[in-house]
Amino acid sequence: MSPRPRTAVLGLGAMGLPMARRLAGELPVVVYDISAERRALLTAEGATEAASPAEAAREADVVLLAVRDRAQVEGALFGPDGAAATLRPGAVVVLTSTVGPEAARAVAERLAPQDVLLVDAPVSGGPVRAGNGDLLIVVGAEDTALKAARPVLDLLASTLTVIGPRPGDGQALKAVNQLLAGVHIAAAAEAVALARGLGLAPATVVDSLKHGAAGSFMFADRGPRMVETYEDGPDPEVRSRLDIFVKDMGIVTGIAKDAHVPVPLAAAAEQLYLLGEHAGLGDRDDSSVVTVLSPKNTKNTEDTMDAKDTKDTKKPVRAAGDGR
Repeated sequence: MSPRPRTAVLGLGAMGLPMARRLAGELPVVVYDISAERRALLTAEGATEAASPAEAAREADVVLLAVRDRAQVEGALFGPDGAAATLRPGAVVVLTSTVGPEAARAVAERLAPQDVLLVDAPVSGGPVRAGNGDLLIVVGAEDTALKAARPVLDLLASTLTVIGPRPGDGQALKAVNQLLAGVHIAAAAEAVALARGLGLAPATVVDSLKHGAAGSFMFADRGPRMVETYEDGPDPEVRSRLDIFVKDMGIVTGIAKDAHVPVPLAAAAEQLYLLGEHAGLGDRDDSSVVTVLSPKNTKNTEDTMDAKDTKDTKKPVRAAGDGR
């Protein structure tokens, strides 16, 4: 395959947009997103706009998927005007979304009859690092597929870890990553809320602890935003949506259940994010989950959920481990 593969990027959201920008500076790139406004942002920077995933993939050597969840992955590939309809034999699909091991394996199996290979390559690092080519990418793929995708992956990753030869292996490692990230954010929220409840200045607490033994990247990164949330309300700038952790922690608890591995901390964190989602914070920055733990808000949230359950017992709050 060419060292400058023709690349289609499907999905121009929080991660897809900066990744597409990064790639468009070095490779011939075609983009598709449901938002015409987002497509226009990339055409202004040298990319070509497509009217559908099928059109974007028609001449592509590599198709990079950067969409939200399994349903969107399947829609972009196999739905009406999906990319699979026009993928050429020998093309490679790079799956950067976090969807879980079983979903990645299912996609690979559906592509195989077309002689199309899947590189399972979920990404971690956030939009700024995506734009700088500084992502952590964990890969599950056979050598042939990985070799074809390397010109794209090398532009996006500062750390590329090949964890195994099978699609699904990358998703498994990403789930472990998200377990840690989700629990760390939940712990940071509890720490900031407790500091406030004890009459301490949360900003001082975060500054004092973030570089100590109890600190973590998530505490140092989310802690100041949690303090700002208490002082000024949730930040209108959304770096990582709270409902992404509802999805990802659901994947974690689901695959842990399948593997018969208890993950009580992950399950507790999942419930915290679900509380945030039911409090209307799903589309807010994930640091806003701290408000769920505010003494004045906790009972209101519980009352809201109790009322919801009373009105509609057919739609219970998702139990930990559903994995949906």
